[in-house]
Amino acid sequence: MAAVTDARAIIARLRDGQVPSAAELEWFARGLASGEVSDAQAGAFAMAVCLRGLGEAGRVALTRAMRDSGRTLAWNLPGPVIDKHSTGGVGDCTSLLLAPALAACGAYVPMISGRGLGHTGGTLDKLEAIPGYTTQVSAERLQALVAEIGCAIVGASAEVAPADRRLYAIRDVTGTVESVDLITASILSKKLAAGLEALVLDVKTGSGAFLATMDDARRLARALVSAAQGAGCMTRALITDMDEPLIAAAGNALEVIEVMETLTGTAVTTRLWDLTVALGGEALALGGLAADAADGEARIARALESGRAAEIFGEMVAALGGPADFVERWPDRLPSAPVVTEVGAETQGIVTAIDTRAVGEIVVALGGGRRRESDRINPSVGLSEIAAVGEEVAPDLPLARVHAATSADASRAARALRKAFRIGPEAPAERPLIFERVG
Repeated sequence: MAAVTDARAIIARLRDGQVPSAAELEWFARGLASGEVSDAQAGAFAMAVCLRGLGEAGRVALTRAMRDSGRTLAWNLPGPVIDKHSTGGVGDCTSLLLAPALAACGAYVPMISGRGLGHTGGTLDKLEAIPGYTTQVSAERLQALVAEIGCAIVGASAEVAPADRRLYAIRDVTGTVESVDLITASILSKKLAAGLEALVLDVKTGSGAFLATMDDARRLARALVSAAQGAGCMTRALITDMDEPLIAAAGNALEVIEVMETLTGTAVTTRLWDLTVALGGEALALGGLAADAADGEARIARALESGRAAEIFGEMVAALGGPADFVERWPDRLPSAPVVTEVGAETQGIVTAIDTRAVGEIVVALGGGRRRESDRINPSVGLSEIAAVGEEVAPDLPLARVHAATSADASRAARALRKAFRIGPEAPAERPLIFERVG
C-alpha cells in the first residue's frame, strides 16, 4: 500500500488506533518542518498519539523521522561527544553544573536543551535569566564553541530537528506533554541529530514529574534507552525522585543562584551535587573516560571541587553573550523581583509531603513559565528557601519566600503555596534520590 501523504488521513488513522508507516511518519515530520502541516493538524496529531500510542516500532520511526527532518552534526574531536537530558521537574538545574563538569573531564558536550513545558522549568529559560546570554546559534557556531570550550548549552537551531522544534511548542499548549512516544521522539531526535556517542538520561518520578508513577517512569526509561541504543548511541537512564523540588528554589534566576553557589562552593546544595555527580559518573563511563560509574563520579566531584567546572561555565557564558565576569559577580548580574514575601505555615509541624506539580504551577502563575507559547517569562519571579520534606515549619518558620512582580501576585502565590504542603507531627520515611538505573 502506498504511503498516505495527507495530514488528515494520517491523523484519522491514529484516531482509529492504526500506526502510520515509517514513510508516513517521515512525510509528517517533513510537513511539520516545512509548514505544510498546520498548527491545528500538529495539535491533533499530538493528541492522537497521546491517546492511542505508536508502539515501539512507531516510536522509533517517529524519532528517526524527526531527527532526519533537518541537519545532523558530525564531529572530529579528541574526546567523546556526550550529553544528558532530564525529563523535567521543579528546581531541576543539573544541566548547568553537569555540562561544564563533563567538559572539565575531557568530554565534549553539545547540550541542545529546551524551554519550560507545563509546570516544569526549562534549561534555556534559566540561562536566559543571565543578561546577554543567547541560546540560539547556528550549527557551525555550536560546533566551534564545543571544540573551543568543551561545552555549550543552547537551543535547537532551525537546522537541527525542526520537526521537533515545532511539535515541542505545540505539546506545551495542547495538554499532550505526558506521552511516552512524544517524549521519546522529542528527546532523542535532537540528541541523535547532535551526533552523540553517549547519552545519560534523568527520568523523573513523583508528584512533580510528568510521569508521576514508578511504572510510567520505568516504561519511559526503557523506551528511551532501547530507542537510543538501537540508533547506535550508548545510553543509560537514572530514575530519580521528583516528589519534592530538587533544590530549595523554583524560578529561573533563583535556580541560577543555587547553581552558582554550588559551582563556586559558597553554599553547596546536597541533592543537586549528588545527582550531578551520579549522572556525570555514568556519562563518563559510557564515553570511555572513566573505568566505571564510581570512577566517573570521583572525577566529576573533583571537577566541581577544584573550581574548573565553574571556570568553564564562565567561559561558556561569556562566549554566548553573557557577562565576562559572571562567575565572580553573579549576585550583581542576575535580576531580582520587586516584591519578596516570606510565607509561613498555617500550623506548626513537619513537612510530610509536597505537591510538587502545584509548586511548579505557582511559578508559572507568577510569570516564571508559560501558559501559552507566546507568553513572555519574567526571569526574576519564583520561590526560594522552599522547605524540604522532613523539615519543621510553623507560622514563624517559612514554607518558602515568594518573589513576585506585584503584591497581589505574591498574595495569590502564598495562598496556593500553603495548599501545596502537607504538615504532620512526624517526618516521613526518607525517599532515595536515585531509585533505579536502566541500561
